Amino acid sequence: MKVKQISVFLENRSGRLAEVTRALGNKGLNIRALSLADTSDFGILRMIIDHPDDAYMELKERHYTVQETEVVTLEVADQPGGLAGVLELLYQNSVNVEYLYAFPERDSVDKAIMVFRFDDNDRAIELMQQNGIKIMDASRVYTI
Repeated sequence: MKVKQISVFLENRSGRLAEVTRALGNKGLNIRALSLADTSDFGILRMIIDHPDDAYMELKERHYTVQETEVVTLEVADQPGGLAGVLELLYQNSVNVEYLYAFPERDSVDKAIMVFRFDDNDRAIELMQQNGIKIMDASRVYTI
């Protein structure tokens, strides 16, 4: 139910993002979703990659500061208030969202795929299951 996410800490300078994506592409690794957050000095590139273990090793070998984190991918109703309903459920149960970003979905017109990092992934998964919110299996996430 949890998905491996690769995070890379990058200096905030021209070309660093291109270097990372080129390195992954040259190894045949496909980025399925990503988010980039920056400060004045560095950025954090968060990625869902089709072969996360291989991506982690490739980036480590290239001396990037890289981390593997578990995240949860949910199918959220793609309609006004769809995300708000999920967030309200989490709020009412004191589960905090540390960050989230969207995942491209090609197969569905009524569902949005969202990547979440919670302060308590296990509790969030339990809540989603109890309330009929679909949690995507890692094998599907890596191949969408």
